[in-house]
Amino acid sequence: MDITNLRKNYCKYGLNRSDLEKTPLKQFDKWFVQAKEAGVNEPNAMSISTVSAEGFPSSRTVLLKIYDEQGFVFFTNYTSQKAQEIDCNPNVALLFPWLDLERQIRISGQAEKISKKESFAYFTNRPRGSQLGAWISPQSKIIESRDFLQMKLAQIKSKFSNGEIPLPDAWGGYRIVPHRFEFWQGRSNRLHDRFVYEKNDDSWIINRLAP
Repeated sequence: MDITNLRKNYCKYGLNRSDLEKTPLKQFDKWFVQAKEAGVNEPNAMSISTVSAEGFPSSRTVLLKIYDEQGFVFFTNYTSQKAQEIDCNPNVALLFPWLDLERQIRISGQAEKISKKESFAYFTNRPRGSQLGAWISPQSKIIESRDFLQMKLAQIKSKFSNGEIPLPDAWGGYRIVPHRFEFWQGRSNRLHDRFVYEKNDDSWIINRLAP
C-alpha cells in the first residue's frame, strides 16, 4: 500500500512564547482542560516508554490518574514488563498525542513507586470489577486462554464475596518526576511550534525548538 500522499495540513492553532504559562505543569493543565472541553477521546491516555536491561525500548499506552506538582501518576502491576524495566532503569518518557487538536506533549523524567497508602487511596475508588482484575491478571505473562482469566475471576469473586477488596501486594502506582516538557503545536507547511521547558535547579528554562 502506498501511503506517501497520506498527509494533513495543520492549521487549527498556533503557539507563541507569550501564550505559555511560567511553569510546565500550569501549561499542561491548560492544555489538558482544553483537550477535555474539545471532547478528545481519553485525554488522559499517554504512551510510556521504558528501556530493558538489554537496552531495548518499549512503549505502551496507560492512563494518567493523578498529576500535580510532584509529578504524573499511573497504576500497574509491579511484576509487569514496564515495572521490571523501570526497576532496571527509572528514566522514562511520556507522550500525550492529542491529534484532534493537532497537539502533543512529550515529558521526560524518572519513575518512582508511590506509597502503599497513596495506592490504596486510589484502589478503593476503582470500580469493584477493576479491583478484582488487579488481583487475577499476571500482567505481561503468557497465559493459555481467556478461560484462565475467567476461572481466576470466579475464584477471586468467591474469595472476596463479602466486604472490601484489599490492595494486592503486586499492584500500585508509579510517579513520573519530570525534568523536561515539550509542547508541540502543529502548523501549516510543517513549520510546527515547539517549546521546551527544562529544569534548572528550582526554576524552568523555556526555549523554542526548530520544527
